[in-house]
Amino acid sequence: MPLPTTDTAWPPKHLEQITPTLTAWSAWWTGNPDQLTAVYRTGGPTRGPVTRPSQLRGGVVGAAARFWWGRPQNSGQRQDFTHVPLAADIARTSADLLFSEPPTIHVEDTTTQGYLDDTLADPLFATLTGGAEAAAALGGVYLRVTWDPAVADHAFVTVVPADEAVPEFTWGRLRAVTFWHVVDRDGSTVWRHLERHELLPTGIGVIQHGLYQGSPDRLGRPVPLTDKAATAPLADAVAADGYVAAGRTPGLSVVYIPNTDPATAKAWRGVAPAGGLGAADIDGIESLLDDLDEIHAAWMRDIRLAKARLVVARYMLDDNGPGAGASMDLDREVFAPLKLAAAEEGDAPITPVQFAIRFEEHRASAQEWSDRIVQSAGYSVQTFGEQGETSQTTATEVMARESRSLKTRGRKLRLWRPALQELVGKLLSVNADVFHQRHEGTGLTVSFPDGIWETPLQAAQTAAALRAAEAASTRTLVALVHPDWDAVRVDAEAVAILRERGVPVGDPFAITE
Repeated sequence: MPLPTTDTAWPPKHLEQITPTLTAWSAWWTGNPDQLTAVYRTGGPTRGPVTRPSQLRGGVVGAAARFWWGRPQNSGQRQDFTHVPLAADIARTSADLLFSEPPTIHVEDTTTQGYLDDTLADPLFATLTGGAEAAAALGGVYLRVTWDPAVADHAFVTVVPADEAVPEFTWGRLRAVTFWHVVDRDGSTVWRHLERHELLPTGIGVIQHGLYQGSPDRLGRPVPLTDKAATAPLADAVAADGYVAAGRTPGLSVVYIPNTDPATAKAWRGVAPAGGLGAADIDGIESLLDDLDEIHAAWMRDIRLAKARLVVARYMLDDNGPGAGASMDLDREVFAPLKLAAAEEGDAPITPVQFAIRFEEHRASAQEWSDRIVQSAGYSVQTFGEQGETSQTTATEVMARESRSLKTRGRKLRLWRPALQELVGKLLSVNADVFHQRHEGTGLTVSFPDGIWETPLQAAQTAAALRAAEAASTRTLVALVHPDWDAVRVDAEAVAILRERGVPVGDPFAITE
């Protein structure tokens, strides 16, 4: 399927059941009050109080429209734009659980292994961390093998968010995808760059590029890539058949990693075009996030109303002139004589008013809702620093307390591991085709750490217990206490310990026949 050749709605009409959900998830992730208001109150940017007909309806439609962020607002009512960024915290925590310790990429060829360790590892893992956060926030993420000789002498990986893609799935597997982003705006004219990845009948992955001049909701007409500076360099890369000339190797240059198993995505039940898409961590708990914001808004309202105020008689105010009202300067040390007399029964009292702040009630409510949201998203509250843990907590106790988070991490790793193997294999093949760097991907595997790490003191205590039980060798104990050491350093340290004890040992570096 080629790129569009005629004007069409954008995003495409078949995504009309998907785009609003992705837009809402994006608003919760970014935490921008204007975006949340646009999603739930107006359906788009607006000014002033707006009441939509759907907000006054019953049933599911009315309930969704009457979120705290979308309920009708009376004229003159103050709106407290208070947002708790818990959705963003959940997405960031998900990424940290997956990639706070980088995975291990292993191949049989030593030269290729050196390339992976020295050139690819650090930038790749930094990219994966950002991609994992986007996946948790938007239900999935696209990782793309990219190359640009003007930027680097090797291929690298870039992230494309789920709301900037038009995917095509077959049996839940990605078979093609079109990425798009706005490169320029001029009033109501919008220029979009479309990048399509698909497979030829031979199984070779190819890429197309197109530039379109349209409007905010229409793709418009195709124009030459050279019309905009952002896409002009791509014109030379496109061959006569319309595809990018370089990088034609087996498989797509893109992998899609769903955040959850697509079969369990509640948001997409009954939405046929969404087959293959994952769900965000906040899928189904948006109303709880809305409640949490309302709780904090009420808390802030209590703080605002609790500011000290004075109730005074009108004659005590200074006349600011015709049409300018009256006021009272509380910072003035000496007051001018009042021109108007008080009531016959005497001067009116100055009454201070200061309401109490219901601190404990609001804090308890906010904590209850936060815990419920975290657990519904699939995590343990301890993962978010609640119920303070001490440094003496053992790895077994941590695993017991955070079992829910670790189970969620395990489910996600089962989706990430095969996708990363496919992605790294494609990257190596593109390097060979574009940059003539011959790297062998034979035996390519990706493995992740278990996610539980003991402190040095805990590791030492474990080693001491194993030593007392005569259940481990000196070398095994050294490797246990120093998991970050390589084999050579572990061997040398084990020999040094044995020599200090007077145990005769041979030279571990000696060459024997």
